[in-house]
Amino acid sequence: MNNEFILSHWIVWIILIPLIGAMLCFMAPRRAGMLGLSAAIATAIASVALYLQLLDNGPLRYAVGGWGAPLGIELYADGLSVLMLLMSALVGLGVSLYALRYFKHDAQPAGFWPLWLMMWTGLNALFLASDIFNLYVTLELIGLSAVALVALAGNRHALSGAMRYLLVSLLASLCYLLGVVLLYHAFGTVDIQLLGMAMKASPASYAALGLMVGGLLLKSALFPFHFWLPPAHASAPTPVSALLSALVVKASFYLLLRLWFDVFPAANVDFGWLLGTLGALAILWGSVQALRQSRLKMLIAYSTVAQLGYLFIPFALLSPQAWQGGIYFVLSHALAKAAMFMAAGNILKFSGHDRITDLDRIAQRLPITMTAFCLAGVSLMGLPPSGGFIAKWLMLDAALTHQQWMWALVMIVGGLLAAAYVFKVVGYAFTKADVQDNKPAESIPALMEWAPLALAVTAILLGLNANYPMALLSIGNPLAGVSP
Repeated sequence: MNNEFILSHWIVWIILIPLIGAMLCFMAPRRAGMLGLSAAIATAIASVALYLQLLDNGPLRYAVGGWGAPLGIELYADGLSVLMLLMSALVGLGVSLYALRYFKHDAQPAGFWPLWLMMWTGLNALFLASDIFNLYVTLELIGLSAVALVALAGNRHALSGAMRYLLVSLLASLCYLLGVVLLYHAFGTVDIQLLGMAMKASPASYAALGLMVGGLLLKSALFPFHFWLPPAHASAPTPVSALLSALVVKASFYLLLRLWFDVFPAANVDFGWLLGTLGALAILWGSVQALRQSRLKMLIAYSTVAQLGYLFIPFALLSPQAWQGGIYFVLSHALAKAAMFMAAGNILKFSGHDRITDLDRIAQRLPITMTAFCLAGVSLMGLPPSGGFIAKWLMLDAALTHQQWMWALVMIVGGLLAAAYVFKVVGYAFTKADVQDNKPAESIPALMEWAPLALAVTAILLGLNANYPMALLSIGNPLAGVSP
């Protein structure tokens, strides 16, 4: 294997590296931490290399084994897919650093590293797949790995949450697969590009659209299909909660985008308003539920339900600017939510509980952790200069420009509710009663404090450097199927 082969096949290595890492971690569990971190660093390097390759050459299409569509498997990388890969790399590297100390600090579940790297393999393969059947395969790989990760804690709540997640995931996969079968029967191909060219309105195509979108909404946990998310995310070990909320739900959303832009563009007007309405309800209902929670991890989990609603507002606005905002929101939310879950995990470890009303003066005892939590909250609220502000501003401006007042009002109210539940935590963390115990902050390893802070700062910096992600998003013109 020469250097030229390696340098010209980053699109393959980005899938193979985490896969090889998962197998090595499985075979050598005592060294799983260092092997897993090494694989995470190598995967992040491969993501950057693919990004540079995309800048030089434009969209990349790679036929695995020399067999292209419609018979073989093809990988495809454009600006949108590489943006998702970079997001996974940033969050994955941050969570891997955190997990290295988190699981060393407690009894280390032997299965975390191989399962996490297997899930990362599925994520990277999903972002690069160019046919709807291999998208199903990668979706299954992600779902099964995620369910096993949720069950790692081993307690009653974790097992119950994992079982519910498994049943929902299987039902959603079955719906999606039935849609794949219908499309293949009707058009004789599963390649996204060929399907987009052959697509025409028919009972089979509408049935496939309903099944596939329904399955993906279940996996994305959009209101009212969110019932499985809070217990699964809140009961899992902290690194798993961060990965589920930052990356896993985004995978289903990305797949939905690909179908929406490339396979079913004619259905935009018919179904967009419905998805936007569900998104608006998710913002309001999820935010109110977050405000009602007494435990910090449950508050953050319901916050995820609310924030996911913003991703579906662009379906109703049908504006390229709104879509740019929605995709930017995917990035900023992934970074901020991973940071927030890791900060909550630090508080839980330090205090032995995550009761919000008993967080007295935690800010003085874990200042770095609380800084990370507050910065992540700034992005979730959509305050300048964060990435969340840029994302919400783009969507809000699109709504106002097209006089879509209802969506604008929902986004403004959602931002205020987000501020209410973030300040609910911050208020108890900064003020209240005197500290009764003088437990030193050093009981939380420094790496576990700095990793969430780095992700939270990156979420803020996204707002100061929006030109680069936007320029990347334009490569390959992935939003071509959007109605102006």
